[in-house]
Amino acid sequence: KEKGKVEERGKYSMSRPKPRLEDLSVIVSGQGGDGSLTVINILADVLRSVGLRAYTERDVLSRIRGGITAATLRAYNGERQCIGSQIDLLISFDLLAVKKHAYRLNDRSIVIYDNSGGFLPDDSGIPEGARVICLPFSRCAVSNFRRDLYKNSISFAVVGRLIGLKDDDMRRSFEKRFARHGAQSLKYNLDALEVGCELADEVGLAANEGIYQIISADSKPHMLITGNEAVAFGFAVAGGRFYAGYPITPSTDIMDWLVKWLPKFGGVVRQAEDELSVINMAIGAALTGTRTMVATSGPGLSLMQEGIGQLGMAEIPLVVVDAQRCGPSTGMPTKPEQSDINIMAYGGHGDFPRIVLAPGTPEECFFMTAEACNLAEQYQVPVIMALDQGLSQNLATIDPFDLEKVKIKRGKRLDAESLEGIEVYKRYSFSEDGISAFTEPGTPGGMWLVTGNEHDEFGHVSTDPDNRVRMVQKRQRKMKAMQADLPHAVTYGIETADIGFVGVGITYGVIHEAMDILAERNIHSQYHQLRTIWPMLEETPEFTRRCRDVFVVEYNSTGQLATLIVAHGGEKAHIHSVLAYDGMPLQAEGLVQEVIELMSLREHNRSE
Repeated sequence: KEKGKVEERGKYSMSRPKPRLEDLSVIVSGQGGDGSLTVINILADVLRSVGLRAYTERDVLSRIRGGITAATLRAYNGERQCIGSQIDLLISFDLLAVKKHAYRLNDRSIVIYDNSGGFLPDDSGIPEGARVICLPFSRCAVSNFRRDLYKNSISFAVVGRLIGLKDDDMRRSFEKRFARHGAQSLKYNLDALEVGCELADEVGLAANEGIYQIISADSKPHMLITGNEAVAFGFAVAGGRFYAGYPITPSTDIMDWLVKWLPKFGGVVRQAEDELSVINMAIGAALTGTRTMVATSGPGLSLMQEGIGQLGMAEIPLVVVDAQRCGPSTGMPTKPEQSDINIMAYGGHGDFPRIVLAPGTPEECFFMTAEACNLAEQYQVPVIMALDQGLSQNLATIDPFDLEKVKIKRGKRLDAESLEGIEVYKRYSFSEDGISAFTEPGTPGGMWLVTGNEHDEFGHVSTDPDNRVRMVQKRQRKMKAMQADLPHAVTYGIETADIGFVGVGITYGVIHEAMDILAERNIHSQYHQLRTIWPMLEETPEFTRRCRDVFVVEYNSTGQLATLIVAHGGEKAHIHSVLAYDGMPLQAEGLVQEVIELMSLREHNRSE
């Protein structure tokens, strides 16, 4: 096979002693459509299969092809749900991609780039000391397979050889990945893998002689899953049987998963023409007593506001997933942000109770979705799940879910037998906790009316002032009644530390790593991971009063989460907002620097 020549400076020495693979950050980048994400996803899966934990991020554009995109992987012998601050290995299919990501390299980094279209210029930005390997991936793909696309499978072999993966493990990962695409696709990709192995031989990357020893420290089975997939799985396990959606990045993966799996459990998935239809379909399904969910992103959540208001007025249970992205309007659909906090907590017209939950990991996405289904039915309110693009779409290695932990609670539901002891059934009867018993339509003796208008206990439209006051107060009493059942915050770190962190969603991994870095410098801290944004539980404002300095980390420009905490009793003087809204994920080192700078400023002021 004609593979072309390998540039001499690409020769690579394997004579160094091989350290154990403990922590590796890899980025694959090129033009949109080059297959960067495919390489990273296969690499994450094969590393998971040999006992390492993997976490991925994506930096893609909202178009099919073109523009520099990237996918990043962190493999760790332990748990790290974030990407490292610096990159150990950069694989580039485009010369511009090297220049874009060079700032994340160091003098120990390795760069592998495709020189089919030329060589790196002197101003590429690669640090002095970094090692460079150039190989003609694209030229080899076209020469052997007549298609440029196979360059990503060729490059995978070189990467695998470099980091120390076994050829057999790489082949098994390809068989798992491409078998579902048909025999021909599988054969071509396995052939491309072999071509890549031959290229690796030419630059001294022989089989079983990578730069790392890959030794598994964890033989337990793992799952590689995104937050979106975990939400969908949790909904199905919790008895969810109707889902309505409209494709919108980054929530669409939830519908994709449910379309494939929910019908196997007797469920129904409907794609509507827009989010207005989605919310109204869901209202109709929920009225029958069926556990129902919808998922969207910021623009879709805006369109759903009238429907969410009807959920509040008619006391209809529904789970609404908001996979947040950069806004306003279309914004940057493929980038992470957490700027919908205000609309989730305060959105809609009129006063009505709602719950806003905030998972931080795929595992929490699974269990919290099941709990959201329970809370929606127990308190007959809309429950909004606050995800973000990173949590929704980044892959993470987690332990398998213990399905026995999922408990289904249906709340106050009456059947025909229990109605026999009730003289007159009132769907919206006044109660001490604000919750009225629900009967499924068609239950003998359980007739009721539903409307978007204010109504009396039977559901009849009413504008009576006394009834209006009593109904509003009845619905609001749910907010107090639900306090004990809401997911409480989890606090990590040193309980007596003066430095505290608060964050939700994809801030989880970055904050944890920042705390570890600070601990290495003998700076103690603690992390309050709140899991219920609304209603705000007292534990969160209390945390800001207890710590001297609280860094509220969030992806928006106005500090929406910090403002919400202060509005409910948080100590404003103790809070320091760390805000990101450029569409790029935060790095732990940057967060550490925020803490160091504050401590240095405080020390300087004290010395004066």
